[in-house]
Amino acid sequence: MPQFSRRQVLSLLPAAFLFPTTKGTGFDHARLLANTVEMLAGTPEINARPELAAKLAAMLNTARQRLTLLDRAGEGELFQGLKLGTDDVNLRLSFQYLYEMALGTRNGLALGERIVDGLRRLHDGYYGDQSRGYYGNWHNWEIAISTHVSRTFALLGDVVPPELRSAYAASMDAYLRNGKNGDVDLDSRFHTGANLADITANRILQGALAGDDARIAKAIADQATVFATIDPYNLRHGVTDGYYADGSFIQHHSVAYTGSYGRILLTRVVQTIKMLAGVTEIDTGLVYRWIADGFAPLIFEGWMMEIVKGRAASRTTTGYTDVAVIAEAAADLAEHRPELKSYVKHLPAVDPTAFVSPGSIARYAAIRADATVPARDLNPAARTVAFNAMDRTVHRRPGYAFALARNSERISKYEYMSGENLMPWFQGEGAYYLYLAGEDQREVFGVDYYTTVSPYRLAGVTAPVEERRTVPELYGRLWYDNPGHPLNFTSSSESQNAYVYFPRGGHAFSGGATLDAYGVAGMVQSDDAAYLARGILPADFVTYRNAAATKSWFMLDDEIVVLAAGVDGQGGRQAVTTIDSRIAAPSDPVTLTGELWDGGAWQPGTSEQRWLRYANGARRTSVGYAFLSRGTVTAGLETVTRSRRTVRTANPDTSVTKAVFTASSGAASLAYALVPNASEAALGAYAGGPLTVLANDRDIQAIKHTGLGIVAANVFTSGPRHAERLLVDGPASVLMKTGERTRIALSDPTMKQDRVSVVLLGRARRLVEADDGVSVRRVPGGTLIQVETRHAYGRSFAATLA
Repeated sequence: MPQFSRRQVLSLLPAAFLFPTTKGTGFDHARLLANTVEMLAGTPEINARPELAAKLAAMLNTARQRLTLLDRAGEGELFQGLKLGTDDVNLRLSFQYLYEMALGTRNGLALGERIVDGLRRLHDGYYGDQSRGYYGNWHNWEIAISTHVSRTFALLGDVVPPELRSAYAASMDAYLRNGKNGDVDLDSRFHTGANLADITANRILQGALAGDDARIAKAIADQATVFATIDPYNLRHGVTDGYYADGSFIQHHSVAYTGSYGRILLTRVVQTIKMLAGVTEIDTGLVYRWIADGFAPLIFEGWMMEIVKGRAASRTTTGYTDVAVIAEAAADLAEHRPELKSYVKHLPAVDPTAFVSPGSIARYAAIRADATVPARDLNPAARTVAFNAMDRTVHRRPGYAFALARNSERISKYEYMSGENLMPWFQGEGAYYLYLAGEDQREVFGVDYYTTVSPYRLAGVTAPVEERRTVPELYGRLWYDNPGHPLNFTSSSESQNAYVYFPRGGHAFSGGATLDAYGVAGMVQSDDAAYLARGILPADFVTYRNAAATKSWFMLDDEIVVLAAGVDGQGGRQAVTTIDSRIAAPSDPVTLTGELWDGGAWQPGTSEQRWLRYANGARRTSVGYAFLSRGTVTAGLETVTRSRRTVRTANPDTSVTKAVFTASSGAASLAYALVPNASEAALGAYAGGPLTVLANDRDIQAIKHTGLGIVAANVFTSGPRHAERLLVDGPASVLMKTGERTRIALSDPTMKQDRVSVVLLGRARRLVEADDGVSVRRVPGGTLIQVETRHAYGRSFAATLA
């Protein structure tokens, strides 16, 4: 993806992005408002289409339900069950309910005066007095309430008295307390990424309602900054939130968040494009790249991968529902980027009733029904994507996808917040997810995976043997509260973010290299920011020490090779590395088979396996584990029943029962291959190759695959290290593939070095082609490939030699 700074974007985007297309007359406010109403409620022509029947029925049914609650409200309520005065969520929901009633007014219900009366009562009693307001979550006051109010005004039009609109405009500005003078502040840590897109979309609409061209122009210009690809070496306003050159998306400054905040940003930007249609033009090229390079790799058969959801991973409505949002945005954007039509058709069909816009449903239905549009993925069949800017890797092949979550001193280990994702401690410690084709991923991952699998036994994780407590268990509330401490621990303080909500790791090495459709990644496991800063934290602040480990993942065709070395529980504790954890319905016929190193058949209770195979007969899926070094592995099945509320306080108290398979080891070093869709014969064949572990220690981890002609290595320390015919000057990641020609890719996983290099030992080689920044020359004993990695932020550099 091209890189633009937040300042450059204002000059690079078309002038029409920032200024009205109608010369001399300002913005066309009527057109902007009409576009907004069409986006939210449709038009008579759109709504007459049969595909809209379910959506319109749902809108009307919801509006009628809200009216009933309005009629039944008691003392201190606008709607029954939503007590007002101290609960910001209830206040937000009250505004949401009025907005849902306003949608009904556009589809035949005469509710306008009741809604206006409700708006007046909320403003006079609970919102208009800023000295009493702004309790609870800042997002409700600065974004959510303003969204509902602004959209309600647009839907009601002239039914709303001008003085009520003016009163709300003043209050909405006053509640923008993380801004500056009642407006967006691009230097505010709250006004970034998806949050900035939300705020500015609201202010565009507010400007149209008030006939305020200055507000519209300022809001469009502010939103334009989210189009800027983040340059970590030239940050504007200190902002790290947004899209990066490698497709990564970060929110909250250090959280990998494509699957939640990233899709919110995508949605808001596409909605702004629709609002401004015919008013001002927006270049959609970058938004298309967000989908192609940022979202598509992370979507497998219509499922959004767990590694980019932050705390949202603990919700009951993630996965396929997430992708429905992408499908809506892609259908809308396809009017500007027709190549997206094939991707919309490629994605599994979704229920468009949940789409925000009736027009989106019509567009989506037309694309799905168009026989001239071929279904085509934006991903090639074989693809490896190193999202090194957010410490994530995705590896795709026909039949499976592998997703890996890492952390570093740049990227958070996990996200906990607001009672969501209560036990997240190891989700960024090399946790991986192996998705198999044809499965209903709700049955094997999603909220039920986190509910029934131990948080210490997530697949791929090395964890100390200890019991941790959740934030509510530790402190009796959803955050750590100590505003009197010099670090000022309040619910939304920077200290809360750094040490409670999303702490970063303590080591720089986390990254890897890609070459063609192959990849290598590595990480040095470390303590989190809170443990490292324990000396300056309050005495009652609880920190946990991590286990130590050095890890690598080598992503090939038929397998993913995993190496772990230097595994240590630290402080006298044991450590356990989980090779895999998978869940199944208790009634599914799950079988475990295997072979020992002496050739005998594996049975539950035995160890020293050469290979294991997990198979689910009901789903016709299997995963194999080929061990490349001897060691004790414990494997078995257990039935687990837990409530979904275990992982999120707001989840329904619904018990989930699963058959949980876990394979784990307490060894100090491990080497194994994950083999998706493996047969017993294929697993038995690993005894004779093609994989060889060349090195597995804290300095270097390397493998060789003779069938593919691949040698790959991570070198974690400085100084030259040997891997077959490679002499790697670390720290570095390197991947070499030999054939008629030799191709080599290198990267700097620490993102701190000006250059990395490798010597290909043997006869001197001739350079055929190379990426910019790569130099090749002969040296005694071989060929030196050197890469200028300064400001490359973990990017891979490739060279082809003959």
